[in-house]
Formats: sequence, structure tokens, C-alpha cells
Amino acid sequence: MTSILGQMLGWVGGAGRSLLPSNAQSWLTCARNASKKAGGSSRNRKGRPRGKHRGVLRRDGQYVTQGTLLVRQLGLDYLPGLNVGIGRNHTLYAMYHGRVMMTTEKVNPNWDHYIMQRFSSDLKDLNIPIYKTYFHVLTEPQETKFKLVDQV
Repeated sequence: MTSILGQMLGWVGGAGRSLLPSNAQSWLTCARNASKKAGGSSRNRKGRPRGKHRGVLRRDGQYVTQGTLLVRQLGLDYLPGLNVGIGRNHTLYAMYHGRVMMTTEKVNPNWDHYIMQRFSSDLKDLNIPIYKTYFHVLTEPQETKFKLVDQV
């Protein structure tokens, strides 16, 4: 029965011969895998924007001139201190020439403000002090090498 079934299916039998159908070897040689990897995004720079270069730009003790950017930030991670201005996008900049000084100070927020109620109401209930980093620009004292010539 197996020989009749084998002949009907086209099996090749006998010693040293394969048990695959005679046309199955052509099927096996046609099956191929991909020889190249699919195109990735390693070189596709079109859709990726450049970095915004946020963060602390000037450190403690550095000398800065008027208008120098000190910090670029999204929120208010750092707060402006003495002789430091704040821009519309929360950028801190020096208003006068001088040396940068960073301090960490305790903040007493206005808990009645709607932003504090919305985002930090859970901190009010915990009664934990809030500390923030302030940026200050300390101006150099001017030299007093003048003498009074005449008084009006």
C-alpha cells in the first residue's frame, strides 16, 4: 500500500534515495531569504528637529556682560535674583556686567494663586519647605580714583 501511495504522490523510494517528492527539491531551492536589511531611520534626519540647547549656560563665578544668557528653561526651574531679568520663554539673562552667583533659597509661594493650587496643592498639605535655585549677577565695585575739583 505504501508503494502505491508513494507512486501516486510521486515519492522516490529505495536505498540511498530521498523520501521527498521528486518536484520538492525544486521548491526548496526557490525559497530565499532577504539579502538586505530593511531601510532604517539612521540617515533620515529630515523629521528630527535640532536640539534647543536648554539648561544652565553660565556657572557660578563666571564673569558675564550685560545681556548674556544665563539659563534657558521651559518652566521655572531656576528663578531670577539680583540684577537678573527673565524673558517671555523663562530665559534668565544678566542685566548688568558682573559675576554669576547661584544660591539655593527657601521659597514662600503664594498658595492662593491658581497655578499653585493647580500644580502644587499636594505640597501645601505636606508642609514641606520648597527650595529653588536663584541666579544673581553681582556687579564689580567701581574704582573711586577721582578727586573733587570744584563744588557748585
